Amino acid sequence: MALPAMRSGATLSRWDPFRELGDLARWFDGTAATAQPWAPSADVTETDGEYVFEVEVPGVRREDITVDLTGNRLAITGELKERERDGVFRRRTRRTGKFSYRVLLPRGVDGEHVAATLEDGVLTVRVPKSEPAQPRRIEISGK
Repeated sequence: MALPAMRSGATLSRWDPFRELGDLARWFDGTAATAQPWAPSADVTETDGEYVFEVEVPGVRREDITVDLTGNRLAITGELKERERDGVFRRRTRRTGKFSYRVLLPRGVDGEHVAATLEDGVLTVRVPKSEPAQPRRIEISGK
């Protein structure tokens, strides 16, 4: 048995659950805090002698930031702590909480001479390149 066809001026569109989630996120307009760490914006430059990371961390105190280099893995972690405020948020776009910036460096970095400075809300981490291994002749011992 065939169902009768109905025609109207409206067009049918395919339901997209991800669009619904996007609409829901826009409805909340970012007012809910995220539970996972966020990654700060960063610029990375390479010179002949080093890699330079400039990471934006405005409002974060030096003692709330950790910079670790393990092998060729650079990890910058920290926390932008929420401060006490009076009133109720009507709109909130600034991030707070824990953050994490991680990058895998090429081989050949000098982990003993890494330097980090914090100035005007920008963390600058300088990772020097190590000298490439020079070929050398090995003497053979024995009879």
